[in-house]
Amino acid sequence: MFVLGIDPGLTRCGFGLVEGSFENRESFAARRAGVVETEKNLPVEERLRLLSDELAALIAEVGPDVVVVERVFYQRNARTAISVAQASGVAIALAGAAGASVRQFTSQEVKLAVTGYGAASKSQVQAMVARLCGLAEPPRPPDVADALALAITYLVTERTQRRLIEAAPR
Repeated sequence: MFVLGIDPGLTRCGFGLVEGSFENRESFAARRAGVVETEKNLPVEERLRLLSDELAALIAEVGPDVVVVERVFYQRNARTAISVAQASGVAIALAGAAGASVRQFTSQEVKLAVTGYGAASKSQVQAMVARLCGLAEPPRPPDVADALALAITYLVTERTQRRLIEAAPR
């Protein structure tokens, strides 16, 4: 199964494609990762169009089964929250248009699933993503690690839900 994680942002939008299965916890492989960047001096509509074009091409190229986008839960800066929500909406709409399933998780849910601690630091998330995916070094920048962590979170969460269903008395 191929899961594309997207850490939305208007200036920097991280993405990470993870291949994984529901049978083995250690079966995560980072297949592709990077950042889509837009220039701050461009009008917002142009930045969103550029982001949309890049993400649409990426989704068409990698053909993910599931796209996982970080849920905007809390931001200290309202301006940042708005631009993250705009980028998130673009990613969700493109995934839906491509026929991929869409899931969202908050950063705390991701940290808990990947590190076991919902208030983990960026460096702890980066280190665990590297470990889980068998990478020689932690992914950088943090947007890339966050995107890979989102994809891993989906696989971990789905695996747990499937096991609970299988274990339920009938």
